[in-house]
Formats: sequence, C-alpha cells, structure tokens
Amino acid sequence: MARLKTSSKTYEKAFRRIASVKNIDANFDLGNGLTAAAYQAAIDLVKNSMDEYNTQLSKVDGLLNTLKDSEKALNDWNERILNGVASKYGKDSSEYEEAGGTRKSDYKKPVKKAKAA
Repeated sequence: MARLKTSSKTYEKAFRRIASVKNIDANFDLGNGLTAAAYQAAIDLVKNSMDEYNTQLSKVDGLLNTLKDSEKALNDWNERILNGVASKYGKDSSEYEEAGGTRKSDYKKPVKKAKAA
C-alpha cells in the first residue's frame, strides 16, 4: 500500500498570498527583511522540501515492494528446501527436524471428546 503523499495548507495559503502581495506591489517591502522576494524564497523552500519528501516516499514504496517480492521468493526457497530434505530423508527423520520441520512422530494426536448423554 502506497504511503500518502503530503500537502500543506500553509503552503497553499502562502502561495495565494504571495500572488496578492505581488499584485499590490512587485517590489513589496515592509522593512526588517519582510519583502516579497524573501517571502517567495520561504515559499519555494517549503515547496522544494515537500516535493523531496514526497519523492522519497515514492522511493520507499518501491523499496518496500522489492523487499516483499524478495521475501516471497525466499519463502518459496524455504519451502522447497524443507520439502527436499523431507524427500531425501523422510518426514520422521532427525535431518528433517534439523532443517526446521516437525517430525511426524512428534505430531499431537487429536483427542476425541466424549459426547454428553
């Protein structure tokens, strides 16, 4: 399942606000570093960070898919190896138990419950 990409209400608000500020004055400057250019730089920083974050999430999703596929292949190997040991030595052998199987003689026998009268 893909991870949800992020968005930012703060970014959307700033994106709309910078358009309005630039409409008021292209060289908007309130002093103390509060300029349209500095505001645009802060907006761009958030946009670039959000884009990078979302890109990394996509990469992680791809890596997770690769990991899951590798695990499926390894699980198939596990099953095939155990079946191979069972084929060669039998399911009641100590070799089968060593390979991770449960010997037939170690299976629990089902206990029949007596019916109530």
